[in-house]
Amino acid sequence: MDVEIGIQNVTRPVSFATDKSADEVSAAISEAVKNGEVVDLTDTKGRRIVIPGKAIGYAIVGSDTSHPVGFGALN
Repeated sequence: MDVEIGIQNVTRPVSFATDKSADEVSAAISEAVKNGEVVDLTDTKGRRIVIPGKAIGYAIVGSDTSHPVGFGALN
């Protein structure tokens, strides 16, 4: 799952991939924004992404897509 979170007053968004479903990521972000808490997610490399809910400007939660590698991916 690819996720992009825009932070208020910051030029670059935070982009990462996670093993969580779109519903789980959306629920975590919505809860953090609603209650003024932090979003605490873990990416596919094991890194933790912690963002204050009050600082979130937008979030784009992508679809569950695989990223094929190699010449067979050219179709």
